[in-house]
Amino acid sequence: MDLHVAREIDPTGPGDSSTRASGLRKVWARPRLSAAVFENLIFALSTVLFFGFGVVIAEQINWSWTLIFYVIVLWAVIAYLALPRLHRILTALYVPNYFIGRTRTANGILGDPVNLAFDGDVEQVHAAMTGAGWTQADPVTLKSSLRIIFSSIARRSYDRAPVSPLLLFGQTQEFAYQQEVEGNPAQRHHVRFWKCPEDWLLPGGSRVEWLAAATFDRSVGISLFTLQVTHKIDSDIDVERDYVTGSIVENVPGVHVHRLENFSTGYHSRNGGGDMISTDGALPVINVSHVPAPTPAAAVADDRSDSAVDSVARRPFSITAALLLSILMVVLSVTGQIQQIESARTEIAEDFSSPEVVEAMTWATIAVVAVVHLLIVVLAWRVFSGSRLARWLALLLITTSQMSQVGQYIGGVRPSFFAMVSMMTGLLIIYAMTSQTARDWTSRPRGRRRPGSRHAAAAG
Repeated sequence: MDLHVAREIDPTGPGDSSTRASGLRKVWARPRLSAAVFENLIFALSTVLFFGFGVVIAEQINWSWTLIFYVIVLWAVIAYLALPRLHRILTALYVPNYFIGRTRTANGILGDPVNLAFDGDVEQVHAAMTGAGWTQADPVTLKSSLRIIFSSIARRSYDRAPVSPLLLFGQTQEFAYQQEVEGNPAQRHHVRFWKCPEDWLLPGGSRVEWLAAATFDRSVGISLFTLQVTHKIDSDIDVERDYVTGSIVENVPGVHVHRLENFSTGYHSRNGGGDMISTDGALPVINVSHVPAPTPAAAVADDRSDSAVDSVARRPFSITAALLLSILMVVLSVTGQIQQIESARTEIAEDFSSPEVVEAMTWATIAVVAVVHLLIVVLAWRVFSGSRLARWLALLLITTSQMSQVGQYIGGVRPSFFAMVSMMTGLLIIYAMTSQTARDWTSRPRGRRRPGSRHAAAAG
């Protein structure tokens, strides 16, 4: 979770222009601050809802044949919904938001240390890594994520397996390279790359063009902090750092390396998955500026840049998922309501002697439920088109509904199967709509939200 604080800049001196500028800053700061408060409040409430739903699931666990099913669902909710959101709230408060030589996970936890630096153009970095026998990793997509899961289970080679995103300078890595070990996707050398901001200097005053984080995946296991399935890394990251450096120096002519000793103090710590790490604090700077980059590499780099521009304008998966889940929730909720009303029809009939009245009340209730959920679908469609107001209204409506249901079922009424699935669907909608990609999509100027609109994105 990003904590947004609107700071007013003091005028540089007296005068009408300074006063007007200060007034404009106040006018624009208020809506930004109000939006940030709403976003953070919904994010916090959704985190509470995820844990509350976990309690509802835990209350359903018994020693019947459903035991394993509910335990797996409980683990999935806690590991992939509740704990990551809790970490984002806590780390936004205590993890520094400036460079300290550590990357951050998407949940804000301190990740792998920065242990390599490069000087050279992007084409030269690619040429050096390719020449040293490294393979560029595929981007993280639904398809590549499913493929690495199946490859790990079946122990089948996937030498371009995606690397999980880590953040540096507030951005995920621009690309990553890896070397698979003996065709086993659970073990691999890998290194992530980030472009340094323009005119940015390392602590101590040195300037480099790229920073990188190299680690070795030794196995697949459970994260200590989030309980998610993840790769476990070897603790001695200096060995991997020196392995990457050696592979480039030995195989690529024209490369020069110098070390920044005591770039950081040597330390022992844990990365974002809870794995132990240790380093002596040195930072090798690999100069690849004299590595010839062939023309095809430049063309590939241009294509990659075009793809990056397209990705800015491309509708994120979270937005599409929110729309599809909204449609599913309508079907589930109306079906569950029909079953619930049918089961209570006898009790209703005792209070009303006329069957026509009972029938009318039954269908009126179903109609109200359908209209409310159809409103959610309409709002989700507007979010799909890029409306921030529709996203806020949808979040407010769904969050209120989910809080009511979770409160009803905790220690009280036992939910039906349809009610459980409907609640889960609603929580997934909230999860998708409160994601950073959804916030970015509905906050961009409308001209940059057209899928595939490369020119509109570039103009923005």
